[in-house]
Amino acid sequence: MPHLSRRQLVMTSLISPFLISGCATLPRLTKQMQIQVDAPFAMPPILIPDFSDAPHFVITDFGALQEDQAKTTVAIASAIDAAHAAGAGVVVVPEGTWLTGKIHFKSNVCLHVSKGATLLFSEQPADYLPAVHTTWEGIECMNYSPLIYAYQCENIAITGEGRLKARLDVWKVWYARPKPHMDALVALYNLAYTNVPVADRDMTRGEANLRPQFVQFNRCRNVLVEDISIEDSPFWVMHPYLSQDVVIRRIKVRAHGHNNDGVDPEMSQNVLIEDCVFDQGDDAISVKSGRDMDAWRLNTPSKNIVMRNCRILNGHQLMAIGSELSGGIENVFVDNCHFVGSGDGADGHAVPISNLLFVKTNERRGGYVKNIHVSNISATKIAGGVLSVETDVLYQWRNLMPTYVRKLTAIEGLHLSHIRVNEAAFVCQIKAEAEAPVRNVSLKDIQVQKTLHTPVVTENVEGFIHTD
Repeated sequence: MPHLSRRQLVMTSLISPFLISGCATLPRLTKQMQIQVDAPFAMPPILIPDFSDAPHFVITDFGALQEDQAKTTVAIASAIDAAHAAGAGVVVVPEGTWLTGKIHFKSNVCLHVSKGATLLFSEQPADYLPAVHTTWEGIECMNYSPLIYAYQCENIAITGEGRLKARLDVWKVWYARPKPHMDALVALYNLAYTNVPVADRDMTRGEANLRPQFVQFNRCRNVLVEDISIEDSPFWVMHPYLSQDVVIRRIKVRAHGHNNDGVDPEMSQNVLIEDCVFDQGDDAISVKSGRDMDAWRLNTPSKNIVMRNCRILNGHQLMAIGSELSGGIENVFVDNCHFVGSGDGADGHAVPISNLLFVKTNERRGGYVKNIHVSNISATKIAGGVLSVETDVLYQWRNLMPTYVRKLTAIEGLHLSHIRVNEAAFVCQIKAEAEAPVRNVSLKDIQVQKTLHTPVVTENVEGFIHTD
């Protein structure tokens, strides 16, 4: 890939200053490649960017210094501006540890973190201001910027064998949920319920302490993340939100903090997650589609999501569906994934995985879940089961506020096959509402060597098939 000289960089900025604003679409110079994914449903090809011929913009050419967070933050932003203005470019982080604040993407830009390089993100909330349009557990708001943030961008990528690491000094204090935080959640919910514009939902005031996601792709298209390692996170690790055509492959995540899901595709479509390693404090993957009123307003399901060839060292669920699912979730395929921890903490992993597939919702969500497929999975010791469905999962919200609008979730088409587990609490447990029975569930070739409780429990299920 070509490397632009300082003079070329200056000329580029002089020729195209009007292009350096937000994620405005440029004349597309980024090549694209098409990924075809086999799935038990019609899966459209996924388009991702190809930066193989794009020029390089090394952050040291823009003044980055390893020991200087302020200069490095500005240098990364300047390199992104230059790459964007060129029509396509690779921003290169060379070997070494680089202190930085927030990173905001622009279209047609690849952030390449070289092998031996670490981007070490600030722990100071003030470094993630001003507030940006983002979300908190399915509700839109203005909050601290995600550490890496892309808004309305296309053709973007994070690549390289380097590391992204979050300092947790302040965020880990924010993991606690004292009364001011809970009060802020209630206030935010009421803002959404009364349809207050998102621009007026500022959650950075007072002691709301709503932690930002590590990486958020917000309303983006054609996204690639590959080979990177991610360590620690204030909140959800990787959050494709209202995005389309996303490929996440060969990444390694180790984040044991509160709400540290690995990947949370939310109201996103055509997503491939493959060949990854997850070592989580929460779910490995959690597919979501918004909470209650905001999701009904946005009316965008999560759809066509494939997770394959992944290993899970630690986490609550291998695949969670919900509980934020008010926009609907359909066409999810999990194949050839394996929980490889011992499940007892002896190998340094804190907890066993709870369930392989966990569908969770409640009477406030509405939405729907349909056409979920899980196959060729193995696990050692799990605290839950192969399949768990619960329709009364409210967590702290049960006592925070009453149910304003009651909407049950339609759940149908859960298909699991060719699964091997050494030990589990149960094989399958489905607890549904009589008013909205779960429909069309199949378990085929499920082998659990030891179950601690009744293997199969179903309440309000229609069309249940269980064969060895």
